[in-house]
Amino acid sequence: MDLLENTIKKIKPVNDDMDMVIQAHINDLTKPLGALGELEQVAFRFARVNRQIRPDVPLKRLYTFAADHGVTEQRVSAFPKEVTVQMVANMLGGGAAINVFGKHVGCDVRVVDIGVDGDLSEMKGLIHRKVRRGTANMVNAAAMSRSEAVSAIEVGIDLANAAAKDGITLIGTGEMGIGNTTPSAALMHVLLPCPLKDIVGRGTGVDDAGMQRKIDTIRRAVVHHQLTGENVKDMDPIDVLSRIGGLEIAGIAGLLLGCAANGICAVVDGFISSAGALLACRISPHVADYLFFSHLSAEQGHRMFMREMQLSPLLNLGFRLGEGTGAALAMGLVDASVKMLREMATFSSAGVSGELEGSDAGAA
Repeated sequence: MDLLENTIKKIKPVNDDMDMVIQAHINDLTKPLGALGELEQVAFRFARVNRQIRPDVPLKRLYTFAADHGVTEQRVSAFPKEVTVQMVANMLGGGAAINVFGKHVGCDVRVVDIGVDGDLSEMKGLIHRKVRRGTANMVNAAAMSRSEAVSAIEVGIDLANAAAKDGITLIGTGEMGIGNTTPSAALMHVLLPCPLKDIVGRGTGVDDAGMQRKIDTIRRAVVHHQLTGENVKDMDPIDVLSRIGGLEIAGIAGLLLGCAANGICAVVDGFISSAGALLACRISPHVADYLFFSHLSAEQGHRMFMREMQLSPLLNLGFRLGEGTGAALAMGLVDASVKMLREMATFSSAGVSGELEGSDAGAA
């Protein structure tokens, strides 16, 4: 608990004392004012966190947290939980989508066993940080104890601290765990809050009956744990996590807390990672200053999350895979924004007429 408490104390809002000089540099680049749209905002925010007008191109690492969920007993997923172990092996072998995309953008991808329900001790290349072998079924028991929830969060903090020592300047989130859209939707339902019908989606592709089971399962769990109405307003978000959350969601939340405490930007993947981001922001609101949200998931609840949190994702590709795939691709956009700051000429240095700033002739 000391690690978590000390990390929270270290999280500060991003200093705004360089805002004007960073924006002036962006405006001075040889392009019409604002012509590169949201990429300019990405560049501004990255430069702001790093307190440099021309920051170094980021050294990138992505952590994919793997865990299982007792709630799969309710048949809320189209796949059995054994697929979690199989996909971890696939990632370690380099055959998953995250491996392909990570290699494409030059990102170091690391896989973490934080709660897989199986013995993965012989798997080489895996980061072994198992808190417990999967969560309990949240319908009739707490998913984990509070101490286990804190331990899982602290796994993520540890990894962020290690990355900071390695000189990493951009961290991505990812996850793998059959059934994990159910606890993610449950957490968003309670912590945003928002109606179940707007936040629950089809996950890996459940049919209409499976969709109704997910809604009923979350409703039963929320009632069982008394997470309704006024009971929730002042509840510790870690207590909510322990009752209806997931170990990989906790790990992601901890990773993002650790990123903020170390002054490192983080790129959040899709729906499940966003549940971890929501948890981190409820624990320490200033975490939001350090986050980029990579893409809009095809999971219907992700659109509700983005709207309620007033966020604009960088990509909209209809992804619903997880692993960190959207985060990896978005890291390439962060790279591009930094290279824009570093390599584009300015009006003042290139002898280009500043009249271009007010035109729409970007391709001229």
